[in-house]
Amino acid sequence: MSSVFTRREVLQSGMAAGVGFALSGAIAEAADSLPAITKPIPSTGEKLPVVGLGTNQYSVTAPEDIAARREVLENFPKLGAKVIDTARGYGESEVVIGKLLKELGNRDQIFLATKTPIRGEPASGDGELELAFQRLQTDRIDLLQIHNFNAIDALFPKLQEWKQAKKVRYIGITTSTDDQYPQVIEALNRLKLDFLQVDYSIDNRGSEEKILPLAKEKGVAVLTNVPLGGRRGSVLTKVAGKPLPAWAADYDVTSWAQLFLKYNISHPAVTAVIPGTTKITHLKDNQLAGRGRLPDAAGRKKIEELWASVSA
Repeated sequence: MSSVFTRREVLQSGMAAGVGFALSGAIAEAADSLPAITKPIPSTGEKLPVVGLGTNQYSVTAPEDIAARREVLENFPKLGAKVIDTARGYGESEVVIGKLLKELGNRDQIFLATKTPIRGEPASGDGELELAFQRLQTDRIDLLQIHNFNAIDALFPKLQEWKQAKKVRYIGITTSTDDQYPQVIEALNRLKLDFLQVDYSIDNRGSEEKILPLAKEKGVAVLTNVPLGGRRGSVLTKVAGKPLPAWAADYDVTSWAQLFLKYNISHPAVTAVIPGTTKITHLKDNQLAGRGRLPDAAGRKKIEELWASVSA
């Protein structure tokens, strides 16, 4: 997030354009009144709500930070959300999430995804899985992903074995950089994957030409990370102070974040987006992108043209 504009300022600037919702309990009520969007996992048909949660910022220890993340995790399923994505490589995020979900008693309401280590040699035998179970305080993982191809040749057979044993429900791979796209294409053509996680946003469409169409062709579910910009810089900073276009209401959009998330979700290959969220106000706003109408091809083109004009 830019030091010039906070997420709150960006959202408030969009609301000031006469859109009419406040970031309060009224947003939750508005979300509940719109139809929830779900998409199926191609390999099974199981449906997932389309807006999940990325947790790269969950490795915290300060009481106030723990409390904020607890509030997000407590309200996450109450808002109709399900997919939480974390990783061994996110410091102690797995540990924080595992502890909080156990305390809240809502683990069964969560589709919990994590990843094998992003660097180094994997533990022998079932060591990686056992450590994930221990850190997340669970006896099953809904989705286990190989993180950015690290040790894929050694780990993928183990993932298949754990899935066969029903210790893991789905298996997949992740990437967050364009230079790994050739490996992604090779993996999609060679491996039996349930999921692919890839970077994709209005400002980062490198996966759109080959990766997303191939995943759809192969029947692989897609989670998109950094859908609001992330490491590339928040897309929200470029629209701070600018009013939403009137036609955004055609897609039940009340903030810039929702518009950009709906652009992402509306791609035919995308199963769910996982924006990083550590505050309840952001969670509620993001979850509105998972309800109501989505842009069609013409609407997506309008959003692309709008982005070209505001980001120039």
